[in-house]
Amino acid sequence: MIALPTGTRVWLAAGVTDMRKGMDGLSALVQTTLARDPFAGHVFVFRGRRGDQVKLLWWSGDGMNLYVKRLERGRFVWPQAESGAVHLSAAQLSMLLEGIDWRHPARTWQPQRAV
Repeated sequence: MIALPTGTRVWLAAGVTDMRKGMDGLSALVQTTLARDPFAGHVFVFRGRRGDQVKLLWWSGDGMNLYVKRLERGRFVWPQAESGAVHLSAAQLSMLLEGIDWRHPARTWQPQRAV
């Protein structure tokens, strides 16, 4: 994954998005549906109806970027809400893009070692 600058917020658009939309259509959704500025430098994540594809929209300062990822098996974990946006951390975004359930990550437990 591309390293995001410090302070970049990640917004996940709840609900289903038409995956035929490109940069302009997704930018319009950010402005109208999410009431956010697509040129603020934040990352906006959208998922299609089937759930196996996401699009990320990001203004990097010198241009608009559109990234697409499709899982060959499985579905991206998405909130149940039909509208609005959910804020994710960069770590949660990484888990989402790997197909991991970012809502309930399981920490590994290591017992205390005897000294």
